[in-house]
Amino acid sequence: MGNFAANEGLSVFVILVWLGINAYLFVQFYMNFLTERWFYTRVLLGDALSWARAPAACLNFNCMLILLPVCRNLLSFLRGSIQCCSRTAARQLDRNITFHKLVAYMIAFHTAVHIIAHLFNFEWFMGAQLYRNSSSLPFVLSQIGTGDNASYLNPIRTDQTNPTIVMFTTIAGLTGVVITLALILIITSSMEVIRRSYFEVFWYTHHLFIIFFIGLVFHGFGRIVRGQTATSLLENKPSQCADQFESWGKNGTFCPKPEFAGNPPMTWKWVVGPMILYVCERLVRFYRSQQKVVITKVVMHPSKTLELQMKRKGFRMEVGQYVFMQCPCVSQLEWHPFTLTSAPEEDHFSVHIRIVGDWTQGLYEACGGDKNETQEAWKLPKYVLECREMAIDGPFGTASEDVFGYEVVMLVGAGIGVTPFASVLKSVWYKHIQENQNVFTKKIYFYWLCPETQAFEWFADLLQSLEGQMTEKGMVDFLSYNIYLTRWKETEAAHFRVHHEAENDPITGLKQKTLYGKPNWDNEFTTIGTKHPEKKVGVFLCGPTQLADVLEKQCLSHSEAGVKFIFNKENF
Repeated sequence: MGNFAANEGLSVFVILVWLGINAYLFVQFYMNFLTERWFYTRVLLGDALSWARAPAACLNFNCMLILLPVCRNLLSFLRGSIQCCSRTAARQLDRNITFHKLVAYMIAFHTAVHIIAHLFNFEWFMGAQLYRNSSSLPFVLSQIGTGDNASYLNPIRTDQTNPTIVMFTTIAGLTGVVITLALILIITSSMEVIRRSYFEVFWYTHHLFIIFFIGLVFHGFGRIVRGQTATSLLENKPSQCADQFESWGKNGTFCPKPEFAGNPPMTWKWVVGPMILYVCERLVRFYRSQQKVVITKVVMHPSKTLELQMKRKGFRMEVGQYVFMQCPCVSQLEWHPFTLTSAPEEDHFSVHIRIVGDWTQGLYEACGGDKNETQEAWKLPKYVLECREMAIDGPFGTASEDVFGYEVVMLVGAGIGVTPFASVLKSVWYKHIQENQNVFTKKIYFYWLCPETQAFEWFADLLQSLEGQMTEKGMVDFLSYNIYLTRWKETEAAHFRVHHEAENDPITGLKQKTLYGKPNWDNEFTTIGTKHPEKKVGVFLCGPTQLADVLEKQCLSHSEAGVKFIFNKENF
């Protein structure tokens, strides 16, 4: 229970508060439209009125929140500000994309309810006009304002009106269709399979949020849903006058015809703050992207992994941070996130890019992907010089920034997910070269899971350097690392070892032998918990969601001897 509170307590609290506010707004606005002011509107629409307005209030609230988790500069500022006070609170900011998705799902849900309720509303509006009976209150209400159209209740003015035309010729109808289509495209293109296989589709359709918010702001300006005015309520109280509708406005009656008006638009009041904040965010990104960045070295690693070493004036980073990159000669619009693999102590910053899509393939070719040797800046060919000035936005903080805040650390990287830990391990190496005595971390357990042997090659040099450095300084126990080749079976590995007997591992060149298959995480956590009782162990993962679920469960279930495993996942 203690581990659950440490890992998930604040997240659960935030989610419960968010759900509570949604529930409160729904109930409150549902009840608001059961009041006397909306009595005549309910005569036409019934309960569909409240079912349309309640989700609209929740939509306003969630649309206010949806942009905040993607304000990267704001989150980095908040992370740095609160990290010194509460590491737990700072860790919640690393789940910004998860919260962004939850809010998006809530928007989709309330949008569906809102649309369905309004479809029923239009049916009732049309039905009131078609049932032409002066002894029917809905018909009488529908005829109010027919002459001057100043105080109507029913937006469908005649029985000849086509509801489809109303949908596409009114402000509310047209903007409703536009924002619904934009939302459908945004959500469907955000599916995992599309985002990973067709990132450009995800990237471009996500920018429909601009159209979505413009439509959202103007959606309420049509004031289609109308209620009785305050002045009219004083003269025509539904409790007294509803049954006398046939004599409304006639001589000798004390009940004049009711007057109606729509609520003033409110959505803009909810979203204008976040929209201004997001505009400022984009201006900051634009300013930083205009600062000159120069590629100083291009390294082509095996298995189509590209390393770019770059410099930018005033660039400062921490371990595990990431940047967004744009290469104008590949695309003028696309920005892609990459983890920094350099250490803060180095005089440059670097990224390792696995070639898996059109954009990365274009960058690979532009940087001379057919050449296997390292290329210094002054030796780059002419077509590469055109790409030497790249746009960089960042760096931005991640969970790995906290790595040196734990005395015992577990680093788990899967495939190219090892990149943030390259920065961590390099920084460790530099700190010990410089004999930095302020390193709080006393023990690092490093796990690297790769499917094929080629993936090890670009990172092996760093591990060999670390291994030699630790041995030379008598710190062999500081770093324990286990490298797993996940797609090899033990029988294949045994056959391989028989033909490659050597002191060092034949695949990585390290003294530590490569392991085969997948780790037994239960045994690993039990062993570490036994060795470090009464300690907080920081568990950092950069890898797939399935592995994150496994490690998070292990963190929650292993609390022997008072040890606490604090789970952190890279999420950008």
